[in-house]
Amino acid sequence: MRLLSLLALVALAPLARAADPKDAGPRVVGYYTEWSVYDRKFDVGAIPAAKLTHVNYAFAKIVNGECALFDSYAAIDKAYPGDTWEPGALRGNFKQLQLLKKKHPHLKTLISVGGWTLSSPFSDLATTDPGRKKFASSCVAFMTKYGFDGVDIDWEYPVGGGLETNKTRPEDKANYTLLLAELRAHLDARGKLDKRAYLLTIAAPAGPKVFANLELDKVHKHLDWLNLMSYDFHGGWSEHTNFNAPLFASKLDPTKDDVIRTKFNVSAAVEAYLAAGVPAEKLVMGVPFYGRGWTVPKGGADGLFQPPAKQLPRGTWENGVFDYKDIAANYLGKRGKRFWHDEAKVPWLYDEKTGLVISYDDPESMKLKGAFAREKKLGGAMIWELNGDDAKNALLDALRAGLSK
Repeated sequence: MRLLSLLALVALAPLARAADPKDAGPRVVGYYTEWSVYDRKFDVGAIPAAKLTHVNYAFAKIVNGECALFDSYAAIDKAYPGDTWEPGALRGNFKQLQLLKKKHPHLKTLISVGGWTLSSPFSDLATTDPGRKKFASSCVAFMTKYGFDGVDIDWEYPVGGGLETNKTRPEDKANYTLLLAELRAHLDARGKLDKRAYLLTIAAPAGPKVFANLELDKVHKHLDWLNLMSYDFHGGWSEHTNFNAPLFASKLDPTKDDVIRTKFNVSAAVEAYLAAGVPAEKLVMGVPFYGRGWTVPKGGADGLFQPPAKQLPRGTWENGVFDYKDIAANYLGKRGKRFWHDEAKVPWLYDEKTGLVISYDDPESMKLKGAFAREKKLGGAMIWELNGDDAKNALLDALRAGLSK
């Protein structure tokens, strides 16, 4: 009955989802990962909130078709100074996010549901109207219970392209649109009750074969914006060392696949979304605060576009992946030389002694990406993920400088 009454309110008096003036572009959206509180030692209090507009908390999971806590200790139980152990008292990251918003009233937070490893349940729950309603209702309940300002859906991916163990079906393409419409209706119903607007966004794929499985001309109508994951174009799975997130394609790229060679770059992904009917102001361009690395036979000229060894080099937290702060502190000038690609507009590092190659972004390329988003009149930029920057926020500051006129 509660659900029906909320939806009835929307039907009788739809909530005007006019953008909050403080949400007007450029948005600077940063993903904060739940596991940052462990080995990374990056607590919510360290988030550079004054330089962001939104924080997406990654991730909540799906249990029995409903939004649920993933790591309950990190999310609601880890104690910080000032926390209490009274029954029902909130602690953990969620309490710290609430305190962060009190300190920075402009900041809004969204709970991100899914992610690369937690997306398998989406296909089943999206197949039926009751399943979509149940999920949407649970997401709104989760959001309001823990003080978030919206929901970010990170389904990787409808129809296919994610983990091989994910359950997918061709109907996912249409069902995803229906799921987002249901979420929008529930968020608007809750917003009508609370006399405010709640946000709905998604993490959107940048690979042509993957975003072909989204009804882009339809989904954007239910969303406040789309966070384009314009990175991971190349990595340990690639046949050559190449760029993680090139702004433009390189004419020297030896990749035989025409789509990979010409479309696996930020500019091509942005143009594809715009051509599909996504309004520029609803498209938020993603940037990586990490690089991807390989090892190549020693003695090459610069290590770029070379066949790599099968064994990936040891990264900051996982093989082949390097935080920018790690690259800046421990590799540049010490274990490798910086090179710049004037077509792709990104740097890379090569150590001829060890054969290490790392494709990454630095302040120069990040500023250019920010400027690209501004010139295209996009809705802003999104960061995966905040912990990768250095202590001085070098990448974030450069990105913001590019976004500014």
